[in-house]
Amino acid sequence: MNKKSRNTIIGSIVVAMLAVIAAVVVSGISFWNSSVDSEAAGRPVKIDSVTIVGSDVVAQISCSSIPSSDDGVFYLYGDEVYEDGATGKVVATTKTAKSATLTFPLNLNSEDSNLSRKFLVVVKQGGNLVQVSDEHYITNPEAVATYTSIRNDHGIKGLLADLEMEDVYELSELGLQQVIYNFDLGTVCGLTDDPAYPTIEYTYDGTTYYFNGHTVTSYDTLISQWNNMGLQVTMVILNSDDVQSPYTADLMHPDSRDGHECPGYAFNTAEEGGTKHLKAIAAFLGERYSGMTGHGQVDNWCIGNEVNARTEWYYLQSDDLDTNVNAYVKAFRIFYNGIKSMNGSANIYNSIDQEWNRKSNPGCFLSKAYLDTFNYYMNREGNINWGLSFHPYNSPLFDPYAWKGQSQYVSRNIKTPYITMQNIDVLIDYMHQADFLAPDGSVRSISLAEQGYTSSFGEDYQSASLVYSYLMAASYPDIDAFLLFRQTDNAHEMESNLALGLNNLDGTHKPAYYFYQAMGAANQQEYIDKASNIIGMDVQYLVDNRILLTRSGWSLND
Repeated sequence: MNKKSRNTIIGSIVVAMLAVIAAVVVSGISFWNSSVDSEAAGRPVKIDSVTIVGSDVVAQISCSSIPSSDDGVFYLYGDEVYEDGATGKVVATTKTAKSATLTFPLNLNSEDSNLSRKFLVVVKQGGNLVQVSDEHYITNPEAVATYTSIRNDHGIKGLLADLEMEDVYELSELGLQQVIYNFDLGTVCGLTDDPAYPTIEYTYDGTTYYFNGHTVTSYDTLISQWNNMGLQVTMVILNSDDVQSPYTADLMHPDSRDGHECPGYAFNTAEEGGTKHLKAIAAFLGERYSGMTGHGQVDNWCIGNEVNARTEWYYLQSDDLDTNVNAYVKAFRIFYNGIKSMNGSANIYNSIDQEWNRKSNPGCFLSKAYLDTFNYYMNREGNINWGLSFHPYNSPLFDPYAWKGQSQYVSRNIKTPYITMQNIDVLIDYMHQADFLAPDGSVRSISLAEQGYTSSFGEDYQSASLVYSYLMAASYPDIDAFLLFRQTDNAHEMESNLALGLNNLDGTHKPAYYFYQAMGAANQQEYIDKASNIIGMDVQYLVDNRILLTRSGWSLND
């Protein structure tokens, strides 16, 4: 029996069981308490929109058939992200009808703020509260933005910065337009021992939170310095446990607290304390780094790193895809609404890796499946202008040839095991689908926020790979960033043949440094020609004609 047949039979059994249960409920016997919704009864009401209008929130609802109710009233509930069904607060009511408009206060920055709540319609049936709509979030938090900063959009060429480099102006010398770095909440939240950098107190939604003055000031200086160099800044928000204290303990999801060691953990959207803390952090970051408060400007925020890599970068104990995506979506909504309510022009990105249809680690999720599920929830619960942060590394990571991947890993169709710079058009085309478009119908911002090429098997190959990949990224108008990983080699990564830096460990430049420096500069063609000689073909011709070269094994000539 094939999978489809089994699913059909199982689906028929489930439908029959639900029909029996529904009949029992109608007869007066209920298996549900008053706070549990009934998906078996269906959700005939649609929340068409929830938007901020002035100091209020306006919800538009509709239905083709009005659900039965004891009192002829629709109850609009506002749930916190960790609540489900009719367990939050009733924010508005209206008589049942095929369409209705409900208006209620936003209550911004108060104990009863509705900014990041999810809303749902409930009716009373047989004395029970029954959810009759899907959840829906506010989708235009920028309507109340304290600031709407002018973005520093002027080119895609970027890099992960090395803060230990003595020459901080090397980023300018490289001719970069962008820089990316990690923002670790484990080091930011908490008190400061140094009186020269006092603890920063921040009151949000009626509660005061504390930020490490020394660490935050270091970020202020760093970001401002990059801004002064003309660089657009992207920050990746990581949820580590590097600093164990009462001020960070509530940030880790309870299902992440089993002792598994990971650079990043799922944000805590399952408990009241953690949820409130995340809201405050989002607002704090959006405000402080809006470019309007004297602390620097961050235009782009990535919420977590490679979140589909469950056991490696965004740990949650459950290995169920829907459970993991659902938890992440809640955190994403909090950061999106919180940051954009402070800086309306900031872009907010998710983050997935290149393992499109093949896992290198069985504990992780396929990036395509994760993206599909993420997009499903975003559309179902209110489409917003989220961006995609993608990491199109070679496969395997230490493969030195960006222009000629191994045929078992790279193809030009939706079933390709990996998406690299060779077949990045598969991703671009995928994001052009109607279901993936932004609310205004445009293609979402796509940031290639991490890719790098090793010199372990030859510095010429690294140089040629950089030229090929940069030119490929620059050829797509939908790509808003090409952020190279990394500025300087990392000794630990080099043990796995990942010498990805433009600089050696001692800070001296590799040939790749000068190749990348030339990209977008007046002498670009000189280095394109050099890359073509290394490859043995005109690299610009490969890019312009989208030629997919592959090989059957490890060596370049296979």
